[in-house]
Amino acid sequence: MKVYQSIFLLFSCQFFTIWIPLSVFSALDCTVMSSNLKQIDTGLGSVLGVKNQNEVFVLLDNVFTKISGSLKHFSVGPAGQLGVNVANNIFKYQSGSFVQFPGLLKQVDAGGDQIIAGVNMNDDIFCLNMDANNKWPSSNTPWFQLNGKLKYYSCGPYSCWGVNGNDQIYILRNVSNNVCSGSGEFMNIPGLLSMVEVATDGSVFGVNYQGNLYQRIGVTRSNPVGTDWQSMAVCPNGHKHVSFDLGVLWVDCVDGSIRKCPL
Repeated sequence: MKVYQSIFLLFSCQFFTIWIPLSVFSALDCTVMSSNLKQIDTGLGSVLGVKNQNEVFVLLDNVFTKISGSLKHFSVGPAGQLGVNVANNIFKYQSGSFVQFPGLLKQVDAGGDQIIAGVNMNDDIFCLNMDANNKWPSSNTPWFQLNGKLKYYSCGPYSCWGVNGNDQIYILRNVSNNVCSGSGEFMNIPGLLSMVEVATDGSVFGVNYQGNLYQRIGVTRSNPVGTDWQSMAVCPNGHKHVSFDLGVLWVDCVDGSIRKCPL
């Protein structure tokens, strides 16, 4: 029995070292916003998102205000304001209206250094360098396809993070505005997440299939992979989507409520 217990404890310690964070934040001091969104994104001081009916909202004077358009996913960052609709068409918000952008993606991200990134219906991964993005529509849009498969992909100033169909987590390092493909090789990060977001300052947050919220600690430009996952408590009944900008964490709860949490 003692041998069995020793083996079990050894296995347990190894397992929990990989999957369970070392410490847990106490519940944050958050404000509940009067809205109900299925996805939220923040960047460069802007906050936006979409509802279950694919209605598009932007936070104006601390109130989520509906704007024209129909999107299933919306992203804002240095690359602009981009979204995709139910047909996987890509749109860029310019001069007060959505203009269709070349390509097809099921999820798009604008958080990189003026690069666009995303994944299509087959979980193929694509990115577009700064020059092509900023010169559009006067230039071609040479999408670059990366090796691998991901269902969700998000970029920051020097790295991109994603999760695949099995919720495994990957990072692409050495990403820049003129080399959106970075190192070209994805590195697996221990843990399981259903979605992951990289902020414009490089911070990394994610949510797993159980609705638990995590932050990757120790992330820096010199150490983009960080050191560990740390759990956070914001929503009483579970978390669905997360985004971070200018020191504020925005969380979409399972019940649809939005929480604004200064960190």
